[in-house]
Amino acid sequence: MSNRGWMVVAGAAFLALPVVASAQLTANVSVTTNYKFRGQDQKSSSAKWVKPALQGGVDYAFGDSGFYVGNWNSTVDWLDNNKVEMDFYGGYKFKAADVDWDLGLLTYVYPGNTLGNTTELYGSGTYGPVTVKYSHTVSKDYFGWAGTKYDSTYKGRNTGYLNVAFAQEVAPKTTLKLAVGYTRFSSDIKDLGVPNYLDYSVGGAYDLGDGFSLSAAWVGANKTGAFGFVNKGRAIVSLTKAF
Repeated sequence: MSNRGWMVVAGAAFLALPVVASAQLTANVSVTTNYKFRGQDQKSSSAKWVKPALQGGVDYAFGDSGFYVGNWNSTVDWLDNNKVEMDFYGGYKFKAADVDWDLGLLTYVYPGNTLGNTTELYGSGTYGPVTVKYSHTVSKDYFGWAGTKYDSTYKGRNTGYLNVAFAQEVAPKTTLKLAVGYTRFSSDIKDLGVPNYLDYSVGGAYDLGDGFSLSAAWVGANKTGAFGFVNKGRAIVSLTKAF
């Protein structure tokens, strides 16, 4: 990718590192063999199994209020003239009826090509090892599938994504992670012949100590006939450093 793209991702991830001593500010940096979003490769220009990505972000919690904001970034390659995804989000976390709730707003930004820009409302609840999360598109555009920037006749608004995840420590420093998701496209996108689909992830993570963790998973989605190789299952390995 271009030097500018690497600078955007690395800069966003590392800029706050000198001040992460504050308990309210955390950061993370990771490298992965492939970046899949809702089961789909985010480097769709190549059918290779290994498509390395550099990722990182920062989160800021406003004390014990429950409110937070954050930014996460990754290298990508599925839009012309764009090599970076930048996510900006904010929300509110609280506990009720023994469930940990999280409500917020997230915007996906692609600096080199705004065709992909998408905004969603999300809400999740975690009870024990199970988390259920739903994301609902409120922008007219949905990742270039439809919207005002694509075609004023079709809109991506009201596309929904439901994800159910399971995470449980099964051995010292070892966590089993399972997830299944379902994308329900807006009626306009479905009118274009794009089918709803399921995605999945089966894997785990190992705590290496000193903020490092190693994770591995088999990730993919169905409807490969409609989406091609980007939905095919792939083994993904990631190394993450948390600050």
